[in-house]
Amino acid sequence: MTTPRKGASKRADIPADVLAKLNGGELESATLAEGLAIDFAALLAATVPDVPADAVRLVREAATQGVTRRMELVGGLLLAHLGVDGVARVATHSSDTARGWACYLIGLAPKLKLKDRLALIRPLADDPHFGVREWAWLPMRSHIAANVGHAIKALTPWVADTSPNVRRFAVEVTRPRGVWTNHIAQLKQNPALGLPLLEPLKADLEAYVQTSVANWLNDAAKSEPEWVTALCKRWRDEKNHPATERICRRALRSVK
Repeated sequence: MTTPRKGASKRADIPADVLAKLNGGELESATLAEGLAIDFAALLAATVPDVPADAVRLVREAATQGVTRRMELVGGLLLAHLGVDGVARVATHSSDTARGWACYLIGLAPKLKLKDRLALIRPLADDPHFGVREWAWLPMRSHIAANVGHAIKALTPWVADTSPNVRRFAVEVTRPRGVWTNHIAQLKQNPALGLPLLEPLKADLEAYVQTSVANWLNDAAKSEPEWVTALCKRWRDEKNHPATERICRRALRSVK
């Protein structure tokens, strides 16, 4: 069994040969610091050699912008160059950042039905790399917010999936507030709409899923604290389980 590479916790500590491999798409990032240090223009040229030179120039000029803005930029450029049918070209790349670009390509693709968009994003939502799993849900948020009821119905089977990554995605992508992303007003105002996703996971054995459920409820508690408090009381009464207790304790951490 291969021991995972530890990686650098600071950009200044990334060895030159490691950074060169990251920029060339030959190596996955092992830490957030490594992912943020990647030269997107160099990686784009190495990942898709036939991409127009103007695209590489645009990415280079955007180097000082935030990482989510640059991910979206590259996703849009790849969509224009490859089309939706070309998503597999980057979705299976050895670089986790390139696979993240595939997430944005899928999110930005026009005229896709939600079920088709979810089918394309699913392998990336279940990616072995922690970073790709985050990039998978971020560009999907606007599609969830556009029709919350339809989205929750489409995602309900995901919370029964054998993969904790897939279960977690269904929760994370629907968080009322979330991180680095726009809020979903309908779920802030009426968090009960999310119960079809939350109820099946109230005693999930995976800490990765438990944390996401707790964070979802903590988001909701910022606008509907009484609803979250009542839900956690019911869950504790119905399910005397350590997982449920951990979820509820974390869910209520901001409730006074």
